[in-house]
Amino acid sequence: MKTWFITGASRGFGRIWAEAALERGDQVAATARDRRTLEDLTEAYGDRILPLTLDVTDRPAVFDAVSRAATAFGRLDVVVNNAGYGLFGMVEETTEEQARSQLETNFFGALWVTQAALPVLRAQGTGHLLQVSSIGGIGAFPTLGLYNASKWALEGLSEALSAEVAPLGVKVTIVEPGPYGTDWSGASAEHTAPIEAYEQVRQARRAGASTRTPDDPALTAGVILQLVDSAEPPLRLFLGPYPYRIAETLYEMRLATWHDWRWLAEQAGPPREA
Repeated sequence: MKTWFITGASRGFGRIWAEAALERGDQVAATARDRRTLEDLTEAYGDRILPLTLDVTDRPAVFDAVSRAATAFGRLDVVVNNAGYGLFGMVEETTEEQARSQLETNFFGALWVTQAALPVLRAQGTGHLLQVSSIGGIGAFPTLGLYNASKWALEGLSEALSAEVAPLGVKVTIVEPGPYGTDWSGASAEHTAPIEAYEQVRQARRAGASTRTPDDPALTAGVILQLVDSAEPPLRLFLGPYPYRIAETLYEMRLATWHDWRWLAEQAGPPREA
């Protein structure tokens, strides 16, 4: 039996993974901004779930929630940084408040949970952090600049973290989903006030999105259970086949650009020996 700490467990991936863990007999500390959204899980699973009210942008509250979970269950095996939302809009359109809120939730919220959980995991000499990123964590797309920034920051932090904690017995996996039918782009999303000059870009983005059918997020549950049961989990894991095509194209383009401009880049270094 594993003990989980999952943020953003009221809906989407957090809810699905919490239910999957509970159904197989694990224990889950599940957080949500409104704890009432977790009442049905409490009724179904009793004391194997600890529902916690949490806004991940509140650092002291995060540390308190992690402490309460570790005290209640005696340990933490899997910590899932899932809380987050999408901010849709052009970079120029984004207000300071919107930009800061996006980073506060998607990046700093995950940082606070990570910092709060690490003393517990270090003391145990074991544990697994799942950092929920996105295909938008390795590629950037029009209308998602600040969302991309939050996930790129999370990926950089998590890659460095994995090297720091590996000698201590703690694993880190960056989970990178493709498009799924969660409400990430629906009720959970925030939108900027549009500037007319960008309407052509916006329409093209909408047209491209309309050609994709989101996958059922329930398909990810079994994959996540296998991931946390792995003795040597990967640093990165795509969810679904969709991200592969995008990632392969992006990295081919990056390598081509770096090589095409190597002649100029090398002028910034010492002269080559003849």
